[in-house]
Amino acid sequence: MSVAESHVIHRTPKVPLRKAVGGDRVYVIDDEGNRYLDACGGAAVCCLGYNDPTVKQAINEQLESLPYVHSGFFTTDVMENLADRLTALAPGDLNNVYFVSGGSEAVESALKFARQYFAEIGETSRVRIIAREQSYHGNTMGALAAGGNKARRKVFNPMLADVFSHIEPCFPYRKMREDETEEEYAIRAADALEAEILRLGPESVAAFIAETVGGATAGVLVPAPGYFKRIREICDKYGILLILDEVMCGFGRTGSLFACEQDGIVPDLLTQAKGLGGGYQPIGAMYASDKINDAILNGSGFFQHGFTYIGHAAACAASMAVLDVIERDDLITNVQERGAQLNRLLHEYFDNHPYIGNIRGRGLFQGVEIVADRASKTPFDPSLKVNAKIKKEAMSLGLMCYPGGGTMDGASGDHILLAPAYIVTEDEVTEIVERLKAAIDTVTHEAAAAGQAAE
Repeated sequence: MSVAESHVIHRTPKVPLRKAVGGDRVYVIDDEGNRYLDACGGAAVCCLGYNDPTVKQAINEQLESLPYVHSGFFTTDVMENLADRLTALAPGDLNNVYFVSGGSEAVESALKFARQYFAEIGETSRVRIIAREQSYHGNTMGALAAGGNKARRKVFNPMLADVFSHIEPCFPYRKMREDETEEEYAIRAADALEAEILRLGPESVAAFIAETVGGATAGVLVPAPGYFKRIREICDKYGILLILDEVMCGFGRTGSLFACEQDGIVPDLLTQAKGLGGGYQPIGAMYASDKINDAILNGSGFFQHGFTYIGHAAACAASMAVLDVIERDDLITNVQERGAQLNRLLHEYFDNHPYIGNIRGRGLFQGVEIVADRASKTPFDPSLKVNAKIKKEAMSLGLMCYPGGGTMDGASGDHILLAPAYIVTEDEVTEIVERLKAAIDTVTHEAAAAGQAAE
């Protein structure tokens, strides 16, 4: 659709968009009949593809009985049943859940819940939140302030709260020294949290927030072995809450329903969204431990926070059905198997590629970092817009992939994120990698030639 014809404020208003009119499993269909293999789930959202009959039926049935009711007046069976089911599956004592409409709202809720917890127990000086550089936690003001991506913060920096500070991410490809093992690096990276706590004063710090597996802004950062266990120890030592953001990496995406299960830890607060509703309805969730929830329940008895669509009945019905399908069809096993295949093929196709620096991921959550020089890890000049051009070229080949820039430091670096639906087949995974390679080959060779010409 041309820019001139639209009255919508689009994400990139000057860029004309194709018009989607249908979906078929893992394919999106445009108004000209072209089919696009979705290798990124939109933004790691569409975990069951685009036309699952079980989920659509569940939504329709809920709409027939009750689409929505304000949570200040009523609860509903569908919300209570979803909460019972999810907390039974959650690790540790994350036995309490607060339903919202998406990831930003879930993170915003977790930040406020953490602050109110300390107010309830009389530790009112604890207001500071430590996060990580190159993180992304959402676009509401609190979530954006928690995020550490320079490009997303730049315009709004004067408006962001100054109680947030940031430490280096756990980024082995960029940060690990040659004389370190992964385990040694994990401890060094985690110890940056303790140093920041001591700099700020432990009595002022409320929480540390991190993506369990880093997502959109750094291209799937998998924590080094032992990193989060050390983080958990540090938080416990200073009485600080640990918030894990699993909005993008959670709900089965990395091969377990909760990504932190693979790291052997339990946070105090955890957020989910995206795959929680599979794109069929907007829904997010904040999970809280009994300790935190009980402090508020037995204190003021009121969470000083709220959104209009908390516990939306149709959204909860969609989430229940998504979980039904995941369990019925054993899709977590498919995530593990197809994820292993995807990672293996990425290595086969790109390990010797002159412009691919690193391949990383868990399950069906994989990232490819693109560089101008493999030996030095030097990125392409940002002005070349390599990641955006790969997205455009891939679309011309019938492939949807999720690009990112500023991978290295918020300004420089390019990556492509892959997060196909949990129903993806072996043949479709092969097709994803083949089309991606064709797109990357075309764009990187052109970018390399342009870079040489500019020298």
